[in-house]
Amino acid sequence: MDLRADHRQTQTLSPRLQHAVRLLQMSSLDFAAMLRDTLGRNPFLEVDEADGSEPEPGTSPLTSGEVAPAAAAGDAEPVTGPEIDNAALPDDGGDRDLWNAESGGSRRGEEGEVSALDMMAVETSLTAHLHGQLNVLPLSARDLALARAIVESLDDDGYLRTPLEELQEVADLDPAVEGQEMLIALKRVQSLDPAGVAARSVGECLLLQLPAIDCPDMRDLARRIIADHLAALAARDVSGLARQLGEPPARVEAVCDRIRRLDPRPGWRFGASQVAYVVPDVIVKKIRGEWKVQLNPAIVPKVRLNQVYANLFQRHRTSGNAEMSAHLQEARWTLRNVEQRFSTILDVAEAIVRRQHNFLDYGAMAMKPLGLKEIADEVGIHESTVSRVTNNKYMATPVGVLELKYFFSRAMISANGSACSGTAIRGLIKDIIEAESPDAPLSDAEITRQLAQQGLVVARRTVTKYRQMLKIDAVERRRRVA
Repeated sequence: MDLRADHRQTQTLSPRLQHAVRLLQMSSLDFAAMLRDTLGRNPFLEVDEADGSEPEPGTSPLTSGEVAPAAAAGDAEPVTGPEIDNAALPDDGGDRDLWNAESGGSRRGEEGEVSALDMMAVETSLTAHLHGQLNVLPLSARDLALARAIVESLDDDGYLRTPLEELQEVADLDPAVEGQEMLIALKRVQSLDPAGVAARSVGECLLLQLPAIDCPDMRDLARRIIADHLAALAARDVSGLARQLGEPPARVEAVCDRIRRLDPRPGWRFGASQVAYVVPDVIVKKIRGEWKVQLNPAIVPKVRLNQVYANLFQRHRTSGNAEMSAHLQEARWTLRNVEQRFSTILDVAEAIVRRQHNFLDYGAMAMKPLGLKEIADEVGIHESTVSRVTNNKYMATPVGVLELKYFFSRAMISANGSACSGTAIRGLIKDIIEAESPDAPLSDAEITRQLAQQGLVVARRTVTKYRQMLKIDAVERRRRVA
């Protein structure tokens, strides 16, 4: 046995850098939620409500004078508190004045005051809407219990996914519920508004809505299509439906269009829908012929270090205040990491706009091939950092809100030797499909041949993948009858 000393170089991340990496890869919504949580549990952070001005392009999101500039990315030393000149602080009797000055400006709402939330309209859920209709029907207690059991088993789409046999056991009535009783209760619920509710399949949901079709002949043909040829209806195979039904293609097409106007998810009409809004991190505008990038003021946090609390803590700091010391260090880390996050996002967005300004001027066909390494070399950061910055970050442009990753694509060499991006090819495929004839749509193989005629050699499976990325149906579903 012996002792030996080895010298090795290893790369380690300090706690502050780990915190900065976590903040950098968060989306705007996750970052805002994390910041609200930090503000709620850290007494040294507060919202700066006095400063309502918007930051200028390229400026820091934090108020000047609140904290020192962000440390370099390779700084692994923990952040320590600034030196406090005790002579510059008030005496012990001034602590009360500092506290009162900080807390005196807070206001409490008067009791009985009506808030904006109290005046908001309450969304009616599907179950509440159905229960309200059941309450006015002349039903016995047993029938009402069975109908309520079905209503409570509906999903958000308004469908009954639970078998009736299971609902019989759940009802637990005396005498035992029979299958015929459950069917009657189901038909009773299906007769309620909205039409199609409590259906057990898409076909049954559409059949329940057929009374909305006024023409008896059209209604009868729609019933035949839904009951026996639902797969052909979904595939938009009008020619095949016309042959199987023995009807003119124009009439079958008109009936199919009427069926598509029915609601396959009647439950979506009720209840508050959860809409995930995309908030752009940066905004791009053309000013005096040049594209300028600025941070979105809506996502820039107005937070600052509460200097009064920090000064009081530094004045009365003891060895037993380890928890408060950790809060103060976390507050300083948060401010510096937030500044570093937005500074990096702005630098990467500006580099992307400089490379892809032709896309902003001329559209998707002018998109250039771009890799993470090019932006990393220009900004002076690692490729993994660029990947974190572009993940779940969005840019508001005149052509729409786009994810930063949208501007990156690998190069595809054309027949003349020039490089073309995948985004440009997707835009070309979209233009080709939009220009096709409705009664003779182009297949993926035909689109591949047209691209080859323009000097772009692309595999058919690549065309299929790009078409699916554009959310365009296959050729069979795009076909129309003239």
